[in-house]
Amino acid sequence: MKFTKHEDLEVYQLAFNAASSIFDVTITFPKEEKYSLTDQIRRSSRSVCANIAEAFYKRKYPNYFQSQLTIAIAECGETRVWLDFSLNCNYIKSETYGNLMDDYSRIIGKLITMHNQIDKWQL
Repeated sequence: MKFTKHEDLEVYQLAFNAASSIFDVTITFPKEEKYSLTDQIRRSSRSVCANIAEAFYKRKYPNYFQSQLTIAIAECGETRVWLDFSLNCNYIKSETYGNLMDDYSRIIGKLITMHNQIDKWQL
């Protein structure tokens, strides 16, 4: 793969946009959720992006690359759980929930593909 920076990766762009959408929607969450649900969902969604970038710049080391992708996948899973709680508490609309869950399904799929095709990412 001939990418020079992590921002060029489609999966990073999807993750960044999803995290930005989560930030926007969580602005409306009740203030009593500030240090629990709001903080957790923002942190996990941003962590997906950070781990993708970290994996990209360490792709010379196959084990490290795969480990960081695995962490990014796990953070996607955590974000999906917080979205479940957000919907259950009526903090987000069903449409927003569905769109974000679809986004994270696509992100997870792309990360799994990268993980399984490690030889394409080696320097």
